[in-house]
Amino acid sequence: MWADRHVRRVVLARFISRVGGEAAFFVGIWGKAAFDLDATAGGVAAVMAALGVASLLGSAAAGVLVDRFDPRRVLIVGEVLFIPAAIGMAFVETLPSLVVATFILGLVGAPVFTAISAFGPYLTADPERLGRINGMIEGASWAAFVVGPAMGAIIAGSIGLDGIFVLDAATSAVAALVVIPVSVRHLAKTREKNEGVKELREGFSYAYRNHRLRFYIWLGSSVWVLFGTFSALEPLFYRDILGVEPETLGWVNSIFGLGLVTGTWIASRLPARYRTARVLVLIVGLNSVGVLAYVGTEQLRIVVMAGVFWGLLIGIGAPLLRTLIQLNTADEMMGRITGVTQVHSEVGHLLPLAIAPVLAGAFGVQRTLIYAGIAIAISSLVFLPTASRLDRTRSAEVPRTGLADPSDEPRAVSH
Repeated sequence: MWADRHVRRVVLARFISRVGGEAAFFVGIWGKAAFDLDATAGGVAAVMAALGVASLLGSAAAGVLVDRFDPRRVLIVGEVLFIPAAIGMAFVETLPSLVVATFILGLVGAPVFTAISAFGPYLTADPERLGRINGMIEGASWAAFVVGPAMGAIIAGSIGLDGIFVLDAATSAVAALVVIPVSVRHLAKTREKNEGVKELREGFSYAYRNHRLRFYIWLGSSVWVLFGTFSALEPLFYRDILGVEPETLGWVNSIFGLGLVTGTWIASRLPARYRTARVLVLIVGLNSVGVLAYVGTEQLRIVVMAGVFWGLLIGIGAPLLRTLIQLNTADEMMGRITGVTQVHSEVGHLLPLAIAPVLAGAFGVQRTLIYAGIAIAISSLVFLPTASRLDRTRSAEVPRTGLADPSDEPRAVSH
């Protein structure tokens, strides 16, 4: 499969783009807010909220655009628009301007993420191959998680934080060039007429009416509630609890990425019998163990080791979740359901940003993060009965409501 030049280009474009993105997020944005501008928990939460709202809006629009055009074209345009937005971050000097600049960055960056997340079904109709492609794309993201924060740490320690945003712009430009020659298979279209908001509503309606999609989307959103809490408080954990410099954010997250890469390698090779709702719920619940080990100490070496384990779990869970969603989605809805999934993830990410600073003021940063880990364990227990029912009643085959490309093998198993 790696010999397929189209798959190879998509994976490579994802890696290159995310190298700059991970450096910008974990070192550039967090570092600028917490270290350069001395933001409080509320200030960091405001920056993350701006990013989340913008990503929500961008993801919703991008899902419609992917179905209307295709992920290749949406990805290329998104990467090009991202270049000036990233460079603009280098000129930010106040917290309010950082909030605005981050909003713009999230608005143009969300279509890139949505397009690449929807790419798998445009490269194959075979569910086994789809799982491997999703694992490779996700693996490229997590490999960038290793390289990006490390590059961010080097740039922050030498040139300064603003140099990271120049890197982010450059990687977007290269990624756009890499993906230009990619060919995609033609998925079915329900209409020729473009109807904007109606198409968006259809995406949400389709997701909510499909009990399997509804389950996977809500389960994935619960994990993003956890991530949202960390978005607001994790840089303060490094600054106030661990007492380290901003480049440490880059180095630790780079090591964290090793776990992510290993996890996606495992996910891409999971036998079909493990591609189930219960396995996914188990992985979500185990996130609590990773969280408690990660923030339950003030010793950096333990934080690093726990980060690798937690990354392993996320690396397995993310491509598995995406594959299960895509296997239960009609071809003509693939972009919109990807957008709906991203919207729910961003809503989950936004929800704790309002209360995390309050909880941190009452209980402290470290204890609030520990409570978030306990909450994800309780959440997984709530999802478990439904997961068991879905696994008992799953169909042997998914009816294809779209038109297949004759050159592709038929789609087979639903989970």
